[in-house]
Amino acid sequence: MRVFTTESGTVAGTAFVSTPGVVVLRGIPYAAPPFGADRFRAPRRAAAWDGTRDCAVFGPVAPQSAQLPGSPAWSPGDEDVLSLNIWTPGYDGDALPVLVWIHGGAYVFGSSAQPDFDGAALAGHGLVVVTLNYRLGFEGFGHVPPAPGAGACPDNRGLLDQIAALEWVRDNITAFGGDPGRVTVAGQSSGATSVACLMAMDGARGLFRRAIAHSPVNACASPGSAARTTAEVAAEAGVPATFDGLVSASPKVLVDASDRVTDGYRRDPASGARHYDPAIYGPVAGGAALPLDPLTAFARGAGREADLLVCHTADELWLLDAVGSCARVTEEGRFAAFAADFRIQEGVLDAYRGLAPDASVHDTYLAVYGDLQFGEYSCRLAEAHARGGGRTRLSRFVRRRDGRGRPVRAWHCADIPFAFGTLDDENVHFLIGGPPGAADRELSSRMTRAWADFAATGDPGWPPLATADGPVRIWDTTSPDVPVGRWDAFRAPWRASGLPLITP
Repeated sequence: MRVFTTESGTVAGTAFVSTPGVVVLRGIPYAAPPFGADRFRAPRRAAAWDGTRDCAVFGPVAPQSAQLPGSPAWSPGDEDVLSLNIWTPGYDGDALPVLVWIHGGAYVFGSSAQPDFDGAALAGHGLVVVTLNYRLGFEGFGHVPPAPGAGACPDNRGLLDQIAALEWVRDNITAFGGDPGRVTVAGQSSGATSVACLMAMDGARGLFRRAIAHSPVNACASPGSAARTTAEVAAEAGVPATFDGLVSASPKVLVDASDRVTDGYRRDPASGARHYDPAIYGPVAGGAALPLDPLTAFARGAGREADLLVCHTADELWLLDAVGSCARVTEEGRFAAFAADFRIQEGVLDAYRGLAPDASVHDTYLAVYGDLQFGEYSCRLAEAHARGGGRTRLSRFVRRRDGRGRPVRAWHCADIPFAFGTLDDENVHFLIGGPPGAADRELSSRMTRAWADFAATGDPGWPPLATADGPVRIWDTTSPDVPVGRWDAFRAPWRASGLPLITP
């Protein structure tokens, strides 16, 4: 056991058995519980404690209905949900690079306790690794009208939680051997879009030096769409869409109401864009904290002071199809309706058909939708950051495998266990197609090393974007000696037609 001193009190961590020299601490509060009088408010500083806090277990997860393999579920009544975890090989004064991880989950589920986010392997490369929980769903991203006589409730409370965690890192990480001047913030999916939002927010400026965004999702709400979502959720909860009405509803009532709103879109093919992937929450762009969506902000030079590493997978949406979280489109009439709902030009569909003439309608739909939501959006974020004056690296994960009787594609989330070095955890084997082989371990070693080098020096091992064609780092088990390539042919249709931005 080792004891560390923070501004709120002392904490005790334990040695990580599988990675000698690494100490892990779990469940350290970085802000006060966001309930009671603090519900729907910006995060407040955590209260100090007496004695030494034993940090052996993860803190409670944020309100949600999901139950993920190997992860704890939310239990109504759990309130101390704003906590973080640290894996460190260092001692006070070591000044090691720091990597702060923001989990994904469509802004409504997930936690830092997921087994694929274990920081031990990265810490073994000389990083101090921090993972964190933040408010999700309505608690974190629902629009709340002003409270009479008490002022406004800020939008993007989940992002404000992330800023509070970064401020905690700035003020305390030295005690754990970290350098507050060498912080990299990283995330995947909605966590990656959170990273991009933080790069565009004045409130996060100076809290990190570098950023990693794997599969950022093309989804930011407008103030108007956020207000409409609040009206729908309040109606399902049976309360007025006012501060008093919403605060009278328990977190569980709002979780359940949000699930019913989501299910209504999922069941209704005529409900527009939300039918295909009914994620009803996202960062609200257009207010004081986040004036612009990240892509627009990057194009205007926001975030250029932070180095950026972007990655996406080749087959993003196949995971959402496999777990049943996106609509199935199997015939041409529905494919055309999908394109109309997202304002996708017919030329894009024709180009995809021409590039993969033997693909089924369903597979063509998954390819188009996956690139709209993740692949092309990721590339455009990287290119906008580079054009705005930032140093930007772009990469693409293409590793595929036949596993357990079915092919496993390079789908959403499959790259993260490789980057974290958590391939041996059985909970991630669905993502990667079963237990890892030697080639998988070699690929994981290269990806983990790239993250560690980027956090330490800003150079993950390949050149920054120089032109619209790349270079692009290709992550695959079959091409370890071909580190860079160019963008693939499926980008051409979007370049010709433009990429619509999705507003939840």
